[in-house]
Amino acid sequence: LFDGVYPFYPQQRKAAVFDISTIIVIVVFLTLACSFLLIIPGIRGRARWYWTLRVLLSLFVGVVIVVVQFTGDWETGWVQANTSYKSFSPAQVNADIGLHIGLAGVNVTLRGNPVQQINETINYNEHFPWNFGADYDRSYSQGLEKGLPSPILYVAEKFTTQSPCAVHRQYRIAGHYASAMLWVAFCTWIISNILFSMPVLIYGGYMLLVTAAFMIFSLLSFSTVRNSPMCVIQIGTRTLQVAYGGSFWLMVAIGLLCFVAGITIVAMHYLNLDLLKTFFDLREDKAEEHQEMPEVLINPHFMNKGL
Repeated sequence: LFDGVYPFYPQQRKAAVFDISTIIVIVVFLTLACSFLLIIPGIRGRARWYWTLRVLLSLFVGVVIVVVQFTGDWETGWVQANTSYKSFSPAQVNADIGLHIGLAGVNVTLRGNPVQQINETINYNEHFPWNFGADYDRSYSQGLEKGLPSPILYVAEKFTTQSPCAVHRQYRIAGHYASAMLWVAFCTWIISNILFSMPVLIYGGYMLLVTAAFMIFSLLSFSTVRNSPMCVIQIGTRTLQVAYGGSFWLMVAIGLLCFVAGITIVAMHYLNLDLLKTFFDLREDKAEEHQEMPEVLINPHFMNKGL
C-alpha cells in the first residue's frame, strides 16, 4: 500500500459534475462581463443602463451559443429501477439510470439508491463520443474491457453502429450539422456586435436575424433524429424514455430572443429612429443637429442709435 492506494491498480473513477470545456467558456465570458462592469461607472446618465443591458444580454447570447456545443442534455431521460449490477452475478441494486444525449456523444449515468450498496459505491457517469474523429464502438469496447456495470453497457449498446436500433448514424450526423450551424451563428453574432459598434444599426439588426435563423436551423437539424423510432430501453420492469433537455429548450429561447431583438431593431429604424439612437447612445447634440447660431452680444448704445 502507498498512502492507502494500491500502486499497480487505477483508483475508482468518480462521477463527473461539470465538463471542463464548459467551465473554460463560462470563465472567459464572465471575465469579459466583469471587465465591462469595472468601466461602467465611467458612463454617465441613462446611457449607463442602456450599455449594461446591451452588453450583458449580448454576452449571455454568445456564451449560450458556445456552451451548448459541449453540454450533454439536448435529450435526457431518467428511470429508477431494480436491475442487475454486474454480468454473471445475481446481485440486484436499486439505482437511477440516466441517459444524456449531446451533440458530440452520449453520457450514461448510474447512481445507486442509496449510493453504498453490495459493499460498493454506485455512482458512475460514462461518456461515449460519436463526433467526427471519435470512434464510438471503440469507446464501447473499452467499457467492456473495464467491466463497467451492466446497465451502462446495456444503454450504451443501443447507440453502437452494430445495434439493431440503427440510430448511431442519424444522431452523429444530426449532431454534427447542428454544431456547425451553431458555430456559424456564433460568427454572425460577432459580426452583429461589430456592426452595432460601428455604428450601422440596421445592418446589425439584419445580422441578428441571421444569427437567430442559424440557431433555428441547428434545432431543426437535431430534431431530425425523431424521424427514426427509438428502440425501447427496458431496464428491469421500467422503460427509459428520453425527451428534449435543457440545452435544446435554452437554444429555443435564445433563438426567439435574437429574432425578437432583430425585428425590433429593424422596425425601430424605420418607425422611430431617434428612440433607437437613444438606446444605442448615438444622440447628436441639438446645437449641431439644428446648426444653431452661437450667442451674439449686441451693444445697446449702438442699437438705440441705429433705431
